[in-house]
Amino acid sequence: MLRHGLITAVFCCLIATALSITDGGSWTAHLVYSLAIGTVSWLFIDIGRLLISGHRETHWPGWPAGLLLIAMGMVVGFFVGNLIGDAWLGAPRFNFLDFTGHKLATGVTITLIATVGLCFFFYSLGRSKHMQSQIELAQRNATEARLKLLETQLEPHMLFNTLANLRALITADPPRAVAMLDRLNNYLRMTLSGSRALAHPLSAEFERLADYLELMSVRMGERLRYTLDLPDELRNTPVPPLLLQPLVENSIRHGLEPKIEGGRITVRARQEAGRLVIEVSDTGVGLDAAQPSAGSGFGLEQVRERLATVYGDQGRMSLAAEPAGGTRTTLSFPLPPHA
Repeated sequence: MLRHGLITAVFCCLIATALSITDGGSWTAHLVYSLAIGTVSWLFIDIGRLLISGHRETHWPGWPAGLLLIAMGMVVGFFVGNLIGDAWLGAPRFNFLDFTGHKLATGVTITLIATVGLCFFFYSLGRSKHMQSQIELAQRNATEARLKLLETQLEPHMLFNTLANLRALITADPPRAVAMLDRLNNYLRMTLSGSRALAHPLSAEFERLADYLELMSVRMGERLRYTLDLPDELRNTPVPPLLLQPLVENSIRHGLEPKIEGGRITVRARQEAGRLVIEVSDTGVGLDAAQPSAGSGFGLEQVRERLATVYGDQGRMSLAAEPAGGTRTTLSFPLPPHA
């Protein structure tokens, strides 16, 4: 409403300038009449539309109420504004109703054109903002649906791999299979009891990752060692759920499992130039010795899609070989303003 008032005031100044040039009268006098008529019409129409529109998202009443409101606003603005102008300049009251000259016709024409033009402009502006909000809402809904789909695809993928490993372990080492089953039960309980939010704190992601690594440790034993490094100032940073587990799973499957003695997985988070950087590194066989699909598997493709969906071009993911052997996967995306 304040924006509408400021635009109306500027438009009234332009009308006063145009009238002073064409009629040769006082710019101050024209400005007083123009501002008085414009302000009264603006207040009448803007307050009226907010009262009449109710819960309409565009904040403009429908036809014919909207058309009637504009007509009434124009009439009230013309009469009240001219009375204010006459009183301000000391002119005779109702002097503007003189039918012998062109003052009445000029005033009515200018008021009509200015009121209709500004109302159409304000209506178009409000409708444009409403349409933009609807587009943004549709984009958010599409993003949420896509993230939900990615999560429902990724969790069964992890579960099927775990069950396959559990099946092989049942015959080879039943006690360890029972321990692994207990870990799986705890992991699924935490996962299914949590809310399906589009984001959760980075600390929750690390806790979930710790459960997964403990689950894998039951099967791999001393061949799997891990380190999780999360600074306290980044614990509450919101991130998409299930973002890191596919990277760790990829390190285990393509890096540590092919290596007889296994190795270590390190997950670190840090802040760098207003961005959150997360590194998942392993001491496995490395990219050269890993399978050709190690850098383009299901899990990594899901992580790339999640980054692109949430952060667009600002989300980045890269794979590189560690100098001492192994692989390092790096994620980078902007930190929220409050982080």
